[in-house]
Amino acid sequence: MVYNLILKSDEVEDFVREIEIDSEATFLDLHDAILASVNYSNDQMSSFVICDEDWEKETEITQIEMDTASDVDSYIMESTRLDEFLNDEGQKLMFVFDYLNERSFFMELKSIRTKVNLPKPVCKLKKGKAPAQVLDGLFLDDESLSKKNNQLFIDDQEDFLDGEGFNEDELDGLSINDNYFEE
Repeated sequence: MVYNLILKSDEVEDFVREIEIDSEATFLDLHDAILASVNYSNDQMSSFVICDEDWEKETEITQIEMDTASDVDSYIMESTRLDEFLNDEGQKLMFVFDYLNERSFFMELKSIRTKVNLPKPVCKLKKGKAPAQVLDGLFLDDESLSKKNNQLFIDDQEDFLDGEGFNEDELDGLSINDNYFEE
């Protein structure tokens, strides 16, 4: 069987991806197909969440084994086939691609084609630009930076965040000028 899945984003109105994948493929295969369709790197933690018809979370399928209570079943993308959880047209799931900011693609199993197989996943439709993979809440986005021609101390960001040479006294008396961010 072949599954036809639709991905949408609540962040980008015109974003849509349509992926066809064999029902016997793993969630890791689907994960890789999604990343390829949106040009995301594979260096971020992600998971799938099987949802009910009201988008309430039911079961999570993770990239790696998580420490969970022994009474909770644990599912790993690499060893969990799609047909173990996806059975009905209209079924809903989420692909969590940014854990820190709880950002996801909303997915729906649009159709199931029987009596056919698909050797590898295919992105059948690419519409709109995908949202940024990870949000950086400390600094302005690249577009804002280019408008302002201002680096906001980004070159020093790593040194500041890793704590080396950090002195709390250096922050005394610092304030943000409200006009600093106005155009």
